[in-house]
Amino acid sequence: MQNNIALGANYKRREQTKVSGEGLRARKRRETLQRITDAGMRLFIARGYAETRVDDIAEAAGISRRTFFHYFESKDDILLSLQSGIGAMLSQALRDTPAGLRPLDAVRAAVIAVSATIPPADMIAIDRLMRASPAVQARKQASYVAQEQALLAVLRERWPMPEREAGLRLVAMLAVGAMRLALEALSREDGKRPLVVLLNEAFDALQAEV
Repeated sequence: MQNNIALGANYKRREQTKVSGEGLRARKRRETLQRITDAGMRLFIARGYAETRVDDIAEAAGISRRTFFHYFESKDDILLSLQSGIGAMLSQALRDTPAGLRPLDAVRAAVIAVSATIPPADMIAIDRLMRASPAVQARKQASYVAQEQALLAVLRERWPMPEREAGLRLVAMLAVGAMRLALEALSREDGKRPLVVLLNEAFDALQAEV
């Protein structure tokens, strides 16, 4: 992947769907947020994560250091922001799955649908950048919990019976676990096999045990 390509920009923009009637102030904020994210990712790839300073990102984005901190608390948050929207994407994809599916089958379809929108090279590069920072890696775990909660909220909407609560929580947790295993394999194999293949392999292994 070339250094002048901003990782995550394509799917980040899909996540940040424009709302009809969006005001000028909101649009400028969204565009500035995207510009900072793009600049940060370009520099992380070109120079390395540890070697990239907040001042470098601000300069590349055409903003002041003070403005940077209006949008992100640290450069770590640029990486984490690329993952933070996944929960919302999973939720919407789960809502879009056909009625009549079992919970695990519905979640599986949603995970595969979302993953198909994100370029594999982006996933691999972002994962490796995150692994380069122990602080980011530690905080990354919280994003998995957020994804589980997002899936669980939609599962509760579709199957609101109290007696199914424990089972639905397990489905959400196991689905995110399967997704993590597939992403780890994607990075380890350097993208030799498509993510969809790895996801299906992980979910097949899960369903064989339940």
